[in-house]
Amino acid sequence: MKNIIGLFNWKIEDVIKVIIGSIIFAYAINVFIVPNNLYTGGVLGIAQLIRSIIIDVFKFNITYDFSGILYYIINVPLFFIAYKYISKQFFIRTVFAVTLQSFLLSVIPTEPLLDDMIVNIMVGGILGGAGIGIVLSSGASTGGSDIIGLAIAKIHNDFSVGKLGMILNGIIYVIAGIMYGVEIMIYSIIYSVCESLMIDKMHEQNICSTAFIFCKKNPKKINNFIKEDLGRDFTYWDAKGGYDDSRTYIIYTALTKYELLRLERYMKTYDDHAFMVKSEGVGIKGEFEKKF
Repeated sequence: MKNIIGLFNWKIEDVIKVIIGSIIFAYAINVFIVPNNLYTGGVLGIAQLIRSIIIDVFKFNITYDFSGILYYIINVPLFFIAYKYISKQFFIRTVFAVTLQSFLLSVIPTEPLLDDMIVNIMVGGILGGAGIGIVLSSGASTGGSDIIGLAIAKIHNDFSVGKLGMILNGIIYVIAGIMYGVEIMIYSIIYSVCESLMIDKMHEQNICSTAFIFCKKNPKKINNFIKEDLGRDFTYWDAKGGYDDSRTYIIYTALTKYELLRLERYMKTYDDHAFMVKSEGVGIKGEFEKKF
């Protein structure tokens, strides 16, 4: 499959995944969650809280849901974090996904389809989680806490995106409960659980990656980065290049797709002539920690 020019070797099927996943996610939010005055987690949940506070404080009679616009505004400074601390490719993909989702959240009508609250929560959680899972499986990010979590995880090995998500969601739902009632908080938490379970189901099968790294320089720095910064093990051996019979080092490791992005970024700063052969969405059995 040919790669799309300008999106840094992003395969066209992955772009299609982002589009389909974003449509499903935005539809789930605007049809099943927003009309029932519920709140999602992450940055979108923050945007929804800000929207509600603005309307309540200033007594605006606004029927249009502008949380999609707020969602994008909050993500703008996070784009720079993605560019600086993660990778240029991750930055491009995330900007594309977040821009598309913000647009869809702003244009899809927030009209209820079903009357039963529990059914709305279940359907919204399943569809919303499926949409995000499809986006994540393409190598993109939905922005927000994903970006912050990955950036922090780069500095602190014992930190994960999931930990940040739980902390952030806990704060959002407590505030929602205080301001709009315990019932809204509980229903929102149930939605979040359904969504998270679906995300994991859709995303888990695509999280595992493997990589072969070929370099001419001493591989010690790359090996140390894999071991100390990524917290992964590796295997390496000496070889000879077939073209000029020169000495070559080969490193093999298994890691998550997000760690793979960090490894690619570091490898380029260390050895311009090194190259990587990678496989994503592979099956790995045994004691392999996925570190969501």
